[in-house]
Amino acid sequence: MPAHFIAIAVGFLLDRIIGDPPKWPHPVRWIGAFITKCTTMLNKGRNRTLKGAFVLFITVVIVSIIVFSLVGIAYTVSPLIGILVEGVLIAIGLAQKSLRSAALDVYKPLAAGDLPEARTKLSWIVGRDTEKLKESDITRGVIETVSENTSDGITAPLFWAFLLGAPGLWIYKTVNTLDSMIGHKDERFQKFGTFSARADDVLNFIPARITGLLILLYTPNEGKVPFGKRLKGWSQDSRRHPSPNSGFLEAATAWQLGVKLGGKSTYRGVVSNRPELGPGTVPLTAAHIQSAITQMHSVSIVFWIMMAVVGMMIYAVA
Repeated sequence: MPAHFIAIAVGFLLDRIIGDPPKWPHPVRWIGAFITKCTTMLNKGRNRTLKGAFVLFITVVIVSIIVFSLVGIAYTVSPLIGILVEGVLIAIGLAQKSLRSAALDVYKPLAAGDLPEARTKLSWIVGRDTEKLKESDITRGVIETVSENTSDGITAPLFWAFLLGAPGLWIYKTVNTLDSMIGHKDERFQKFGTFSARADDVLNFIPARITGLLILLYTPNEGKVPFGKRLKGWSQDSRRHPSPNSGFLEAATAWQLGVKLGGKSTYRGVVSNRPELGPGTVPLTAAHIQSAITQMHSVSIVFWIMMAVVGMMIYAVA
């Protein structure tokens, strides 16, 4: 078995149990600081699309060199040290525990009827305006975040870790960070973030679709909709989402829970009407946040097992 398969198991368990200690420095913050400096210097004047492509290229190259070097040196010292170092690098690139904690931070005041506190906690994890949201809208915001980030923060990083080890995971995390910071369609970033947004779409293409299908196959069918109808609804709804990948996660979650996601949201006072996903046979309540967390944990484990089995089969044949 390749050593990085063991490192992935170590990283997966470390993230599940320990997560990201809040006071520890995190590489994503360093990457973000570098992107901010590059953006300040280059996102102006002419050729913004090419400048943005350069920022994507140079950021990925720098992160790749650092991670390849750390992992290579660690394995040179000893296989055990290599597995531990790579495992830690993988753990801090995953988001199982942090995503669960963020969702529960909203769920607890929401379940207690403290809507102002729930709105405040939701504003920490979503970009939409939260000041006037009612319970169902707060719940929808959390569920959509957990669903989308099941791929963005867990299964997609795992996918690239299985393919390329810790360097692959951090190449993905770098692109994902670039997309979240500059891959917007507003006037400021429409050109500058073009390549980062497209790169993130490409790297998420396969993991998002696998993860969405696993949600349908391996999580509770709380909406009591027959599988054939859920599969058809998922296939149709996922393509109605403006994102080429997020719809495959949100639609799967909506059909499994029997709820309706999407619809009206407000961003800095501007109303955005997205297509509604799911059957909507069950009204959204705070309890569905717990269901979304359960989905996230179940699918993460199944995805890890599936990738490990496929990887070991390929390794055995090769």
